[in-house]
Amino acid sequence: MPSVLVPIANGSEDIEAITIIDVLRRGGVEVVVASVHDSLQITAARGSKIEADVLLSELETYTFADGSHYSVGEALDENVMFDAIALPGGLPGAEHLRDSELLVDILEKHDIHDAILAAICAAPALVLGTHGFVMDKQATCYPGFEEGLTGAQYVADQPVVMDENIMTSQGPATAMVFSLSLLANLIGYEETQEVAAGLLC
Repeated sequence: MPSVLVPIANGSEDIEAITIIDVLRRGGVEVVVASVHDSLQITAARGSKIEADVLLSELETYTFADGSHYSVGEALDENVMFDAIALPGGLPGAEHLRDSELLVDILEKHDIHDAILAAICAAPALVLGTHGFVMDKQATCYPGFEEGLTGAQYVADQPVVMDENIMTSQGPATAMVFSLSLLANLIGYEETQEVAAGLLC
C-alpha cells in the first residue's frame, strides 16, 4: 500500500487539503495527516476545523498499516519512507509549512530517494521554491506567486505539471485533477480511472 504524508497548518487551503486526503484514501493509499503545530487540530483558511492524525514532531510514534515506524532522525530506509509528500496551499498555511524546519528536513530526505514531492497553490513557490526543490524544473503555482519558483521554468497554462519527482498545481479548482494525478502515479492509471468514475470525473 502506498503511503503519503500530508502536512497541514493553520491557514491551509480547505478544498486542497481535504481533496488530497479524500481522493488518495478512496484509492487505497495510506494517508498520514500531520500538523506542523503543537495541536492536532488546525483551522483552515476558510474556517474549517481539520484534525490531523499526528503531530509532525511526533511522526516517529505513528504506526503504519504494516506495523513499521518512520524515524525522522535517521537516514531514511526506503521500506519506511513515504511514497509521496503532498503540500496543500493557502495562506498563511503554506508559510507555516515553509517555516517548519522539520518538514523541510523530511522533504530533503525524501527528495534524495526520488519520492514524489507534490504541492499546490502557493506551496510550490513558498515551500518548494524557497528551499530549492524546483531548481531546473518545470513547475506551476497559483498565479502571482510564480516569482517564488526559484530556478524553475514557470508553466502558466497547465493545471498540473510534473517534472521528475516534482508535481505542482495551480489552486483550489485544480485540486481534483492534482489529487487524481498524484494517485495515478502511486497506484496506476486504470485503478485511478475507477476512482475518478466513482467521483463522476
